[in-house]
Amino acid sequence: MNDDHTYTFTRRIPAGDSYDLVVAGGGPAGTAAAVCGARLGLKTLLVEATGCLGGMGTSGLVASFGPVADGERMLVGGFMKELLETMWAQKAFGPHVVPEFLNAQLNRWVPFKPEHLKRILDDFAVSAGVELRFFTRVIEADTSGRRVNGVVLSNVEGLRYVRARTFVDATGDAALAALAGAECKVVLRDTETVAPSTLCSLLGGMHWDHPAYGSDWRGIDEVKNHTKTELLAHAIADGHFTQEDRFMPGMNKIGERTATLNAGHVFNLNPLSNRSLSDGMVFGRKLAVEYLEFYRKYVPGCGDLELLATAPVMGVRDSRRIVGEFELGIEDFRNRRQFADQIAVYNRPTDVHPTDTSKAEYERFLKDFHGKDNLGRGGSVGIPYSILVPRGSDNLWVAGRCHSSDTKVHGSIRAQSAAYMMGQAAGSAAAQSIATGQPACDLDTQVLVERLREAGAYLPQAMLSPAMTRA
Repeated sequence: MNDDHTYTFTRRIPAGDSYDLVVAGGGPAGTAAAVCGARLGLKTLLVEATGCLGGMGTSGLVASFGPVADGERMLVGGFMKELLETMWAQKAFGPHVVPEFLNAQLNRWVPFKPEHLKRILDDFAVSAGVELRFFTRVIEADTSGRRVNGVVLSNVEGLRYVRARTFVDATGDAALAALAGAECKVVLRDTETVAPSTLCSLLGGMHWDHPAYGSDWRGIDEVKNHTKTELLAHAIADGHFTQEDRFMPGMNKIGERTATLNAGHVFNLNPLSNRSLSDGMVFGRKLAVEYLEFYRKYVPGCGDLELLATAPVMGVRDSRRIVGEFELGIEDFRNRRQFADQIAVYNRPTDVHPTDTSKAEYERFLKDFHGKDNLGRGGSVGIPYSILVPRGSDNLWVAGRCHSSDTKVHGSIRAQSAAYMMGQAAGSAAAQSIATGQPACDLDTQVLVERLREAGAYLPQAMLSPAMTRA
């Protein structure tokens, strides 16, 4: 014991096998990074804190992909397109989903069955030869300068040290990057506000056959929009809710009698505080009941709804992002900027939810989402490779929502569909780095883009460059 506030902890722990690639986090980005890295011949270990792959889409019950098309064509390719095609063939989408959801519609969220997605991702990982370690976290990083030598893992077996040649941080919270000493931007330290979190839920007993929903997705859309704009406002005026939260993404159909619900903001939650997360889970479960009762009372077809489960993890939208070789900014987004080193293109509004219950914040959100921060039909912004690289990093990449962007752009490209594409790029970059000896911060991005195109990625940029985009 050193003093009242610190404790020195020293012990010898076993060292496990060495790997070519260790991926921390098995959400969309981490799964894609691990599978794609393994398919390229890397001995790959994927560690995940929960008991399944898929992250927010499965454990978080955010069972709807962000838009995958630009109103004219599908924008996703490679691993993400393969996943969509597999899910379509196995009927893993909501029963009302039609091909144009994937191939054409603008700003179309695509509902899916989370349990089915777990099994598909299991199959992808096992078939690729990825070694899976569920219920496992990275708790420390061993570094030399800008290089990560290994990580300490914690699970039911205790602590274990694992060496690797390359690493991908797909934790969402930039946990490995922070442990490795990478510079990061942290919410509520480097920002005045934080995007609210949501505890999503799974519902049964839904009467999707109610006449209000019609015979296809159009009727579902109509009721959903009416619920969000008019019925929610009515319930707030009636004093139904604990807080006057004017916005919710709403309910998604995933089965003939089932739905997932993304509703109820936990404002001012600090995702990097365990106490705040714990208090948020308690409050989120309270909100889930309030929204269940709202749907039962106000929304057609919902009289027999049952709350089957709330998610075991909080739906965090933003926490900690790396300072990368480049930060993708709102002017890049509004100008639909394309990059020579882009590893994906994307079209989704800047979905930065209201940060409090004020009418002003709600109106700000609507103006951004439906107005100046909406890329429109046929538009897209490029996602450059350089936002996946912690500044100066030798053998560490990030993928998913801990990438390097400003708050507005982050609200767009934090979506699951974009995260899968970032993950494929990170896993592919790791394989290229091992093969060539090039560090992450000086990788030949022309070769990377060409390899991603060969793997099916949609990368329409006319010009390529061996040098990445930099600040």
